[in-house]
This record gives sequence, C-alpha cells and structure tokens, in this order.
Amino acid sequence: MKMHGLGNDFVVLDLRGGGTPPAAGAIARIADRNRGVGFDQLAVIQPGEDSDVRLRFWNADGSVSAACGNATRCIARYVMDQSGRDRLSLRTDHGVLLAEDAGAGLTRVNMGPPVLDWHAIPLAQDVDTDHLPIEGDPAATGMGNPHVTFFVDDAASVDLASFGPQMEHHPLYPQRTNVEVVQVLSPDEIILRIWERGTGPTLASGSCSCAAAVAAARRGLTGRRVKVNVPGGMLMIDWRDDGVWMEGPTAHVFSGVLTPDWLAS
Repeated sequence: MKMHGLGNDFVVLDLRGGGTPPAAGAIARIADRNRGVGFDQLAVIQPGEDSDVRLRFWNADGSVSAACGNATRCIARYVMDQSGRDRLSLRTDHGVLLAEDAGAGLTRVNMGPPVLDWHAIPLAQDVDTDHLPIEGDPAATGMGNPHVTFFVDDAASVDLASFGPQMEHHPLYPQRTNVEVVQVLSPDEIILRIWERGTGPTLASGSCSCAAAVAAARRGLTGRRVKVNVPGGMLMIDWRDDGVWMEGPTAHVFSGVLTPDWLAS
C-alpha cells in the first residue's frame, strides 16, 4: 500500500498473513521514485505478540529505523478501519505505542517518552543534550531514533540541501541523525523543516515533529503542547506525562503488487 501523512510518504507491506520483509537492496529499489514506487520510509506490518500488531521500518537507503511516527499513524488508521476499533497497541523497536481515533478523520499516537540521556540517544560522548557543542547551539533528543534540533530566526532561509547531510553525518552522532530546523512563532506554534536520516528532505516527519517540540519546550521557547507547521501541513504535538502524543491526518493512496522477480533482481 502507498500511504502518506502530510506528504511524508510510505510503502506499507502487510505481512500478517506470512512472508518476510525485503532485503536492503530491494528496499532501496522500491524507494526509487523513477524506477520503483518511491517513499520516505518503508513499513512492514507483522502479527503482534504483546500488541495488536508489530511494525518495522526502513529508510529509503535501506537502513533500519526504530521509529516512524507518521507511518505508525497511517497504519493505525488502516488497522482501526479494518477492525472497527478506536484504540490499538502497536509494537515498534522503540516500544509499544498506543494509537486512538482523535475524531474528525484524525489519528493520535503516543510516541512514548523522549530519550534525553546522551548515551541512549545515542551520542558519541557525554555532553549537555540541551546545548550541544556544535555551531548553532542545537539540542539532542531521541524518539526511537536520534535527532538534532536547531533554532533559527528564519527556517526558510536555511540551505537544507547542504546543511542537512552535513549535520546528519556529524561525528557526535555515531548512528547519524535526523536534522530539524525550527522557527518559533509563539509559545504554542513553530515552523519546522526536516532532513531525515537516510532519506533527505521530507514534507513531514512525526518523530522529527515530536523531537522539535520537546526541544523547544526544554529550552523554554514553547509550552508542551504546540502546533507544528511542516511543509506538508500541520501536526499537533502534546508532550504529556505518559509520552509525546502526535495528532494529524492520514491518507491511503493506493494498493498494489510488487512482483517477486523484480524484488529479487
């Protein structure tokens, strides 16, 4: 299936009936927007043991990602529509996440507590995660994957095409990192531009939106509930005691078949 959340797009394989995920090379071929299907992340649905379903994620370059917030919301909506339920549990490598119908066609997911310890994010050394020793004074956050968040006066003026890959591969991040550029509009609203690890610029990202909102709140620039404006639209992020909740729209674009001989080529 092809799905997207505010233009952050995914190929979703439903393997609850059996089958194995594609190899990294095949995943990268599916991600090719000219010769394959094209996506920011690939997600696989598998049967859950301690949850309703098990989710696994890969980036467009075939590398593994432990979390993908918008894909989790899209899949939660798909499974809720199938089952007629309004609440689900979904296991990811980041833990068991709860999803619920937020009404008005919106879906809400608890992405879990943010990771604030330098070792767990992970970073290469013990530093102040609120103020990294990197030019621009960014913050570090983990949301099942690593993030670096920069606060700027004008997000649109940042050359993300050169800045993004430079920061993604910064030596302080041994597993590379997602990169966020944030402009604070008010205590309850921000503008966010995104460079996703292993993918590049994206119209939206759930985990990046969560990380940016957490970093802004930790800096005292916003409250813990903020409207996040991304190029593809708007997400509402609410950092509560039980985790970071993300709410927004989802879309199921089409369903199709990937031929086995093409996957194996």
